Amino acid sequence: MRSIKDFLEITETAAYRYSLYLSAMNDKIEKIKQHTEDLRAEIELHNYRYYVLDNPTIPDAEYDKLLRELQQVEQDYPQLITADSPTQRVGAAPLEAFSQITHHIPMLSLNNAFDDTEVEAFNRRVCEGLSVDTCGIYGRAKI
Repeated sequence: MRSIKDFLEITETAAYRYSLYLSAMNDKIEKIKQHTEDLRAEIELHNYRYYVLDNPTIPDAEYDKLLRELQQVEQDYPQLITADSPTQRVGAAPLEAFSQITHHIPMLSLNNAFDDTEVEAFNRRVCEGLSVDTCGIYGRAKI
């Protein structure tokens, strides 16, 4: 049978291990929070260069990769989502030199498709929207 002293030692050891665990988790969350803030700042800089200065410095695919990474982090850690996050709005204010245009036919988007599977999924959605069996360069997409 264990003594009270044994029980206290076991409890202290467990408490100490738990405090180490909490400390490690807090460090991890802080690193993720800092990484999230860095991603947001980098995306904001690219938004400014693209939308306001009309002078992007990275390819669209690289920008999309940054945005997807931020979306994934915010999905994994929803407590880190902020109202001013680039994932919560579109781009930045455009140049004043751009005039506003109303499109009479909706503009369709590839939704940042990066591979054949994503392009084929887009093509499938277009075909479904048009109520046709095949369309576009991926005519093999059957509904």
